[in-house]
Amino acid sequence: MLRIINQQADVIAELQRICDRTNDEQVLHKEATVREVLQAVKRQGDKAVLHYTAEFDHQILNAEELRVTDSEFDEAYKNISKDLLEAIKLARSKIEAFHRQRVPKSWVNFGDDEVVLGKRYTPVDIAGLYVPGGRASYPSTVLMNAIPAKVAGVPRRVMVTPPGSEKGISPAVLVAAREAGIDEIYRIGGAQAIAALAYGTKTIPKVNVITGPGNIYVTLAKKLVYGTVGIDSLAGPSEVLIIADETANPIHVAADLLAQAEHDPMAAAILLTTDAALAKDVQVALERQLVDHPRRLNTEKAIAHYGLVVIVESLEVAAQFSNEFAPEHLELEVSDPWALLPHIRHAGAIFLGHSTPEAVGDYLAGPNHTLPTSGAARYASALGVETFLKHSSIIQYSQTALDKVAGAIDVLATAEGLTSHAESIRRRVQKEE
Repeated sequence: MLRIINQQADVIAELQRICDRTNDEQVLHKEATVREVLQAVKRQGDKAVLHYTAEFDHQILNAEELRVTDSEFDEAYKNISKDLLEAIKLARSKIEAFHRQRVPKSWVNFGDDEVVLGKRYTPVDIAGLYVPGGRASYPSTVLMNAIPAKVAGVPRRVMVTPPGSEKGISPAVLVAAREAGIDEIYRIGGAQAIAALAYGTKTIPKVNVITGPGNIYVTLAKKLVYGTVGIDSLAGPSEVLIIADETANPIHVAADLLAQAEHDPMAAAILLTTDAALAKDVQVALERQLVDHPRRLNTEKAIAHYGLVVIVESLEVAAQFSNEFAPEHLELEVSDPWALLPHIRHAGAIFLGHSTPEAVGDYLAGPNHTLPTSGAARYASALGVETFLKHSSIIQYSQTALDKVAGAIDVLATAEGLTSHAESIRRRVQKEE
């Protein structure tokens, strides 16, 4: 049953509990397991990857079977419908168009005294893209990871995804990968896949950055290999927070809450509303929509543990609670969402109005659906082209420019006790005898 509360102290406590749902003792136990997997793969390479794939995914593979073959790509196109292929192509075009607008440009500025300053953007050499499997196939996640990497100009893009029954990969996932320019895919998942990408094995290349969401084991593995490689973010279990007033349709709101809850038993689905009647109606509508739900067991677990309805005094108060939670997805199901928007400070993605369910962003609006979770939206952003780029500063001084600032640099270096720093300046500005 979806709980309804209205006491402010209870609201703050519950939102914090839900935000911290990946930090309990069970998670700490899982972190120990992940550390063991990482070290084994680092030491033993393919052997450990194959061992853990058999143990966790129940698929017996040899090293030659890890990489998806060209014939599997060809067969995948035969096994999806024309409608699905067209939908994938439509999503690809919209996602690519959006991300092309986000490519930062290198620049230089020629200042006085022949001082040249600038910034140069270059892509990483190899990107590792993680696409989850298991409970469902996610061609949309393929597009969301692969397209920004392609737009950024990453020359080698490597994808990993867990094998399904009989070692197979979803045809929709393979088609989405090929449409997004990926032809190097390895059928591995979990912490062992993250380890293989971070450290490299005989079969799987070591990458520079790893992106993509996954289960708690994947998230913990990304956290632990950060520093060896770059990562996009620690994308944990999915979450949505909906702010709604009396103009919202309770059936639509219930559907949107379930759209997140069906992802994972740890997914969070939260409604903040000014209308007590709407809260009750959503509660009833949600129970009706759960009947015969194909993912009912996991969805009910998520709703029972991390589902919540809060009755608030005003939309401004709702915005305050939302900012405290910093949701991955935020829906503004109110009569004037643009008036409420300035009150929102922290959210991974914001969906405005009654006709913009979060599912629009999941599939083809264009902005990325790989977003910060568990409060990380306070400081992190969506996966994008920038994730696959790094920038270098460009600096050039003429002798005239150096002469003008040499004294200040000398003073600063001397104050820090760095004699050779100061000397490197003095020797360039001293007049020859």
